Amino acid sequence: MSVKHKKSELGGKPKWLKVKAPSSPEYLKTRKIVQKHTLHTVCEAASCPNVGQCWHEGAAAFMILGNICTRHCSFCDVTTGRPGPIDPDEPGRLAKAAHAMGLQHVVITSVDRDDLDDGGAGHFADCIKELRKLKSAPTIEVLTPDFRDKEGALQLVLQEKPEVFNHNIETVPRLYPKVRPAANYSYSLQVLKQAALAGDEITAKSGIMLGLGENKDEVIEVLEDLRQVGVIYLTIGQYLRPSITHHPVIRYWSPEEFSEFDKIARKMGFQRVESHPLARSSFHAKK
Repeated sequence: MSVKHKKSELGGKPKWLKVKAPSSPEYLKTRKIVQKHTLHTVCEAASCPNVGQCWHEGAAAFMILGNICTRHCSFCDVTTGRPGPIDPDEPGRLAKAAHAMGLQHVVITSVDRDDLDDGGAGHFADCIKELRKLKSAPTIEVLTPDFRDKEGALQLVLQEKPEVFNHNIETVPRLYPKVRPAANYSYSLQVLKQAALAGDEITAKSGIMLGLGENKDEVIEVLEDLRQVGVIYLTIGQYLRPSITHHPVIRYWSPEEFSEFDKIARKMGFQRVESHPLARSSFHAKK
């Protein structure tokens, strides 16, 4: 049964959303490597609840192109503002960090960079190229912005053939004006469709958050839309409010309801599904 969120209970979470504070030696080792190579991770920037477990397992989702985003999505904890210049040495440092961590699968994401002519797509491509140079090259997953209105940008990434191309749909179309005002639902679907059609080497992936005000039928319609454009990997997780200034949690969906969405998604033809309250885009990405 679902738990309704009340304003007076801000900060109080159901027991299934509580996680231990990260402190293991393995977690500290991963943090040290990230800091040594002066890299950003979405694990930290977006206040991911799984950072302790993922870093304990030696996994991290690298966030390139700085840690300041040009867009202001009401759910996101990444800082909004005017980003600095691109760091040309970042792709090399990312590859060195991946090697030091012994990663077999690397996830690369970024802030939105609407200030750049290519939206940062060329920098994504450079990171992929550097990772391919490693002696034991890992598989690569990119979680990209929509590169909206940046002609040819998406192709710069797709031509490097990352094994997984992820672009999160985030929420249902009705909530886009409040949750993701600078984006467009139909445009995001077209980005995913292009990735799915780019070749058998690339698998299209997307994710959605629950708890922003959507209903079950709307979620199912989004899943149908994602399958129609060729997405076969899917994540569904519970939205957690980063601060009082962010979009409120309208509803906490129960683990049982997430399990139901898992079954629904698999019946639709999704090949890999992570659907549970703490699921995030990069959680268990190696699978």
